[in-house]
Amino acid sequence: LINTAGFLQTQAEATGEESTSQVSDRLQIVSQSGNVTDLNISNTSTERAIDELQITVAQSPGAGNIDLTEVSVELIGTGGQVTGELSENEIDMFTGETGDEVVLTDTGDRAEITLNLNDSDGEFGYNLDPDGSDGGLNAGDSLSVTFTTASGATTSAELRVPTTLTEDQTSVRL
Repeated sequence: LINTAGFLQTQAEATGEESTSQVSDRLQIVSQSGNVTDLNISNTSTERAIDELQITVAQSPGAGNIDLTEVSVELIGTGGQVTGELSENEIDMFTGETGDEVVLTDTGDRAEITLNLNDSDGEFGYNLDPDGSDGGLNAGDSLSVTFTTASGATTSAELRVPTTLTEDQTSVRL
């Protein structure tokens, strides 16, 4: 009976820690913007569209260390759904630490995640066009972005592209 009680207590503590991680080890989105460029919509014409997303993230209050290479990202837009794991090439760290690690260890740490929407063949592409053409976000489009950490905690944001993208714009807040 004592052994069973000890086992149940250990199992309850592990379950509690796991549940806490699923709730608290989340990313917090600090800012989101898009790179505006001319994208081919056919062989003869181009259109102003967003070809890359830059999303700055931090740890949520109370979160433990978050290794960004263990974070998955899901994009859902009018062109479809794409899921992938973040790679070190997509992450720029802004921390007090030096080194190559891509781990958020402090609430003051920031990381900019760059997601390429225009690359249908490349290793880092998140092309949402079903026909594999431009892949970008056009004026007026919306996109749902969900980050899921290794512990299963999710953070979602709805990104909306302005209804007009001008020649003067190189970047827009989403």
